[in-house]
Amino acid sequence: MNDEAKVSPVEVFKRESNFLRGDIGPEIVDENDFFGKGSVQLLKHHGTYQQDDRDRRGGSDGKAYMFMVRSKIPAGILTSDQLLAQLDMCDELGNNTLRITSRQGLQLHGVVKSDLKTVIQRINEIQMSTLGACGDVERNVMCCPAPYTAEIYREVQALADDFAERFSPRTGAYHELWLKDLETDEKELVGGGAPSGEEDEPIYGKTYLPRKFKTGIAFPHDNCIDIYTHDLGLLAIVRDEKIIGYNVIVGGGQGVTPAQKKTFPTVGKMMCFTTPDKVLDVAEAIVKVQRDFGNRADRKIARLKYLIHDWGIEKFKAKVEEYYGSDLAAPEPDDVHAVNDHMGWDEQGDGKWFYGLNVENGRVKDEGDFRLKAALREICSKFQPGIRLTAHQSLIFTDVETENKAEIEQILRDHGVKLSEEISNARRWSMACVAWPTCGLSITESERALPGIIDLLEAELAKLGLSEEKFTVRMTGCPNGCARPYNCDIGLVGKAKNKYTLLLGGRLLGDRLNFVFMDRLPDDEVISTLVPLFEWFKEDRDGDESFGDFCHRQGKDALLSRVAPPEE
Repeated sequence: MNDEAKVSPVEVFKRESNFLRGDIGPEIVDENDFFGKGSVQLLKHHGTYQQDDRDRRGGSDGKAYMFMVRSKIPAGILTSDQLLAQLDMCDELGNNTLRITSRQGLQLHGVVKSDLKTVIQRINEIQMSTLGACGDVERNVMCCPAPYTAEIYREVQALADDFAERFSPRTGAYHELWLKDLETDEKELVGGGAPSGEEDEPIYGKTYLPRKFKTGIAFPHDNCIDIYTHDLGLLAIVRDEKIIGYNVIVGGGQGVTPAQKKTFPTVGKMMCFTTPDKVLDVAEAIVKVQRDFGNRADRKIARLKYLIHDWGIEKFKAKVEEYYGSDLAAPEPDDVHAVNDHMGWDEQGDGKWFYGLNVENGRVKDEGDFRLKAALREICSKFQPGIRLTAHQSLIFTDVETENKAEIEQILRDHGVKLSEEISNARRWSMACVAWPTCGLSITESERALPGIIDLLEAELAKLGLSEEKFTVRMTGCPNGCARPYNCDIGLVGKAKNKYTLLLGGRLLGDRLNFVFMDRLPDDEVISTLVPLFEWFKEDRDGDESFGDFCHRQGKDALLSRVAPPEE
């Protein structure tokens, strides 16, 4: 067990918070436009981050504080009315944009402190919640959002809901701080937690987990949620169109701290197999082992991946078996072998259709002739489709009647929104984190920079006749890895202003780390660095080898020889 005398300041805040209350209550109504250090850490568990406008730093008025509010949406499933309400909030209480996250959630940005309680209340009024969307708990549980009527899809989506229920914090603090004065009956809300005055955290305890914990559920034939990047991945094993159980993958994680060599990205490791009736109990044992043995002294190495790195997978499995109370079976031989981003039209299996709409970097906005918000409002108001959010920051309209397909396409075109079929593969498989101006951790640009880089890349690929190639491009403004840049074909990670670490050699399947190819590469040299590699790829690829597999096969030194003269 951890020595409680040697813990990080965040652990002290949690321990003394009275189950995530701390000083949040009085600070909500004080005269400041910001919260104190302890409350900033506790607020994450309630689903919000304190930020400031990076574009306005350096002014005479000091920092322009604002808040990001994240909704936790298991499997990314919501209704048209819920999406419309979120769009209303982004206009009335945010910065006029909504963001689809890489974990199938929604984020409101630019919320001021005086509106924070109103925003959280309104999210709960539409039967959504922010509790546990951030913080040292189980985050949003991801799984394939495709609305196929096949039972295996419904089963994993139901399991995501079961996970969200099992691992939701039980503290009554959320209701007390944000929902208590609502006129509606509290029982009708879905915020989670115990009724006011009751305290019991049977899974988390009073200090919760040492760090965030992420879970995802995928299929071997469709790893659309990047299962190997999660603390806990569940790979559904299908036999004769039925799920017989899950291969349990543990210890994935993307975040890295700059200049801290003790930190590193990892992909998860296969640990065991479990049947559907036992999977929640096995997961709880894993979470509890991380709770009791994860590093609470140094948050930089507090994720589950570091515990497994220190112990080894066999010791970790033995401890999980001890907590679970039984031996765990060896994994089935199945592994991921395909990915489907679910973009474009597809049949659900019940006579209806769904349409995957690519949303570049997840940003839902109206800007000039591009009016995605307005298009979504019209489609959701007129047709009331179901809505699914993808792990690639895009969305899916479900339950579309055949006769409405053409009209939905026309609405998108009328609002300047390209159909997914009109978007290049390079752009379709790219994504970026938020970065500037809202994220306080970002070192440089990401979301605002990647579209221009993709513009240039598209032109070069067209010249080479490689426009149809599928490969992942992911960009982050810092090494924390929110857009999963460490297992993709081409990763760009912010290292200094307008300079990036370029990583190569991962792949679309997401089951392999890439490697650092160049460091501190200026943004205006990214394309000129990649073009010679794509030229060589075209000349020397092995069959239908992907770009990431090609880079992995050739290795760093050989690739460097193509873009720079050999050193004397």
